[in-house]
Amino acid sequence: MSTLRASAGPEEPTASHWPVAIGVAAGLSGISPKMLRHYESLGLLGQVRRTGSNYRQYTEADVHTLRFIRRARDMGFSLEAIAELVGLWHNRRRSSAQVKQIAQRHHDELTQRIEALQSMQRSLEALLCCCPGDDRPDCPILDDLAEPSR
Repeated sequence: MSTLRASAGPEEPTASHWPVAIGVAAGLSGISPKMLRHYESLGLLGQVRRTGSNYRQYTEADVHTLRFIRRARDMGFSLEAIAELVGLWHNRRRSSAQVKQIAQRHHDELTQRIEALQSMQRSLEALLCCCPGDDRPDCPILDDLAEPSR
């Protein structure tokens, strides 16, 4: 069997090169081997085949699932939501309503976080306008931070 390296370029192994070792699978999916093992430990990949020497062997489907997970992580989905999405993705009897509900929940959480960040940004802008930024020790920014929580 031919040995493949993830750094060999953008080309993927051909069908005769599957399954692949953890380093190749990680490289092809754009994640680290450590994260790959973590996702596997969470059950996001299902059962991964092993050699007689107990080395992990990843299939093309495993790499595809890892790419799915990476894309979902890039969009900020929690691991819990990703587990749900992976399960739905593999379930051909699912309804798109189930998927949309998860995506809508994540969208709503992102909206709340964005609003909170914008509020913090406005508060900080107001404090920056109040601070002369000169050589005097008086600082409205520090005074505000020292106030009890509102």
